[in-house]
Amino acid sequence: MSTWIGRRALLRAVGLTAVGGVPAFAASSKPRVAIQTDHGTIVIELEDKKAPITAANFLRYVDAHKYDGGTFYRASKTKGVKGAGSIQGGPPARVRRYAPIAHESTRQTGIKHRVGTISMARNAPGSATCDFFICASPQPYLDAKPGGKGDNEGFAAFGGVVQGLDVVKKILALKADGPAAYEAMKGQMLNPPVKIISMKRV
Repeated sequence: MSTWIGRRALLRAVGLTAVGGVPAFAASSKPRVAIQTDHGTIVIELEDKKAPITAANFLRYVDAHKYDGGTFYRASKTKGVKGAGSIQGGPPARVRRYAPIAHESTRQTGIKHRVGTISMARNAPGSATCDFFICASPQPYLDAKPGGKGDNEGFAAFGGVVQGLDVVKKILALKADGPAAYEAMKGQMLNPPVKIISMKRV
């Protein structure tokens, strides 16, 4: 839970039928992943051609079922703007993580942090492993800022929500007064965290 997302803190179809609780979709050439939580299901479509390293890494964790039993544990709310912010999740603490991946910035991929964007949490560029966040609102300050001071590489966006944005917003609105490991995360830790029941391709 050491990775965090705020730059301020650290620097086509809809579902047609449901089988076994997971929506079925029209065929897509891009990989899709259903994130089943105890508050509803979020379906993500991955930009595996634009962000191949990040998308492949995410699918590696999904296919190994490493996210199953994990949580959405953080709701980073934009002060003064109702429904704005992002939610952050990851696998159970016991899960062994793969090696960190190379950073694919938004200036390389062209994928911006807009409503529904999924992106990797990180500390320094090249430190991302498996924790991720989903934007409930546009967050352009998370994009790369070439020429900016300090760490200007932004975060590695790699896809977006195609169904379940209402679930993202529902999670963002939950009580977030849990204990924080860092002062900058105070008031952002979901209490209780939202359970990730399973994550799998659809």
